[in-house]
Amino acid sequence: MTQTRRDVHDVASERLRAIDQRYSTGRRKLVQILSSAVHPLVTTEITAAASDLPQSSVYRNLSVLEEAGVVVKVLTTGDRSAFELAEDLKGHHHHLVCVDCGKVVDIDVPEDVERLLSDGVSPAIKDAGFTLIGHRLDLMGRCDQCSRSSRAANFSTTSVK
Repeated sequence: MTQTRRDVHDVASERLRAIDQRYSTGRRKLVQILSSAVHPLVTTEITAAASDLPQSSVYRNLSVLEEAGVVVKVLTTGDRSAFELAEDLKGHHHHLVCVDCGKVVDIDVPEDVERLLSDGVSPAIKDAGFTLIGHRLDLMGRCDQCSRSSRAANFSTTSVK
């Protein structure tokens, strides 16, 4: 269940105190931006939304917030990353990740699919001696815009001979 904005800030403050860090104005602003986002944000989107914070401060604060368990990194394409609030603050969901542009879209899957996923991987988890604490599923593909661009590029190269 997603927590209210006040609760998110309370939890962020507690988690930062637990690692001897302050919940500074800049960190509060980043948490607010991620709390309001409808999908994970890449750093360029975050720095655009936090235009009053230096880029180096955004990177440094995201790293501290990640260390505190307030935000998580979602790997996109290459070494690009997007950031979002931790699952316990945002709610359980999965991602569609565009392999071309790195766009990340949140998706929810039906409970029966969640159950099939858990049941399907349980034997491998047990065999590996792991204790499952959660899962993330990132489905890779092409977003609509990149698919259209790819089709247009393929058309132009095949039609010119």
